[in-house]
Order: sequence, then structure tokens, then C-alpha cells
Amino acid sequence: MKRFAGLLLAITLAAGLLTGVSAVTPLTEPAAAASYVSKKYTSPKKGETNKGVKALQRRLVAAKTLNRTWVNGHFTTKTENGVKRFQKKYDLKADGKVTRKVWNLLVKKTGKVKITKPKPKTKIAKRCQTAGRVLCIDKTRRKLYYVKKSKIIKTLDARFGCANTRTREGTFRVYRKNRHWTSTIYHTSMPYSMFFSGGQAVHYSSDFKARGYSGCSHGCVNIRAKSTIRYVFKRIHVGDKVVVYRS
Repeated sequence: MKRFAGLLLAITLAAGLLTGVSAVTPLTEPAAAASYVSKKYTSPKKGETNKGVKALQRRLVAAKTLNRTWVNGHFTTKTENGVKRFQKKYDLKADGKVTRKVWNLLVKKTGKVKITKPKPKTKIAKRCQTAGRVLCIDKTRRKLYYVKKSKIIKTLDARFGCANTRTREGTFRVYRKNRHWTSTIYHTSMPYSMFFSGGQAVHYSSDFKARGYSGCSHGCVNIRAKSTIRYVFKRIHVGDKVVVYRS
């Protein structure tokens, strides 16, 4: 009898665990569903503004009959023309109307369409936005941007000076470059040095690569990506602008 009671208790606990799992599972579904365009037919019509129209537009983009620029949720003439192009492509009546038949074929042809959000554009200081080349250094974000004609070409992780050896902020110019430099004060290697203020330079740091942000420099701008700083070093000229600031 005791054995039967124990077995009954085990079954009850197992059932409770299974119930808990089934109750939790649906919580993950909305996140997964939100990453892909809906397959649900909403009968989108010209003049409407809603999520159904945006789903239609995203599928038309996937079908290559609408430019991505027009994915805005508004069913305008641009969207209507996209529908017409899709209809012509598959020998349907090109009237721009999204019937269930048109929608089902659109879903069939485009399949699983992932919703991709554009990456936010990195904002740089106005002083970095010039016609030339700039080493644009943001101490807040801990980044160095190699900028050319106001466009970010490369983004590098950067490390700065300690509390008693702060990296100076301001607008400078590269006054000297040295591929194989060793500090005359600290006797440490400073490959790909680009000097901009006294003894302070942008350069590769093996210590930064090894220890990350747990360390700091003696005032220089440390870079840990050797191949990328090599790329920048080759393209920066003496006289190019250097901007060190906090965003």
C-alpha cells in the first residue's frame, strides 16, 4: 500500500512538472513570431494604414516587385503597382487588388520572410565631418572611428589613459608616424604609432589585447585590433585631423 501511495505521488509530481512546462512554452512563441512576416491574410486595400499592409509590402520586397523604401505600412499607389507587378509576373489579372488567391500565392513564393531592423547610424562629432581623413576618437563610447569624407570607414575599440595620465581631449593633427616605435619613457612597444599631442599617440597595444579594459594607457589611445590599425596606419597621412572628445 505504501509503495502504491509513493507511485501515485510520483505520477502526480510528474504531471505537475509537465503542466508547468506546457504553461511556460507559449511565452517564447511571440518573440519568435515577431521576427518573421505574418502569413495571415488581412485583406489589405489601397488607402489603408496598418500592420497587414506592412506585411504585404515586406513580401512584395521579397518577391522583388517593390522597393524596400516603400515599406511603411501605407497602401499607396507605389504598393498597388508592386502588387500589379507581382500579378503580371505570375499571369494573374493585374488589377492591384490583394485577394486571398493573390496573398496565398505571394506567401507561397516568398516563404519565410525575416524582419530585419536597420542598425542605428553611429553619430560622430561635427568636427569629424570634413572632406578629408580623420581619426575620430570618442572616449565615452571607447571607440576610434577612421573617417573619410564624413563617412565611417573602420570602427576600432579604444582604451585611454589612467586617472593621472589622461588622454587629452581636443582637435589635433597627426604630426609624426612610426611603424616600429618604442616608448623612450616607459620602454614599451608602440607599433603603428600616429602621434597627435606631445608624446600621446594612437597605436596598437598588446596589453589591451591581452587584458582589455581592466588596464589603461599612459595617455595614448590604445588599439587592440592589430590588422585594423595596420589598415588605418597605411591610409592616415601626417597632417590629418585627430579629434578626441566625449559624446
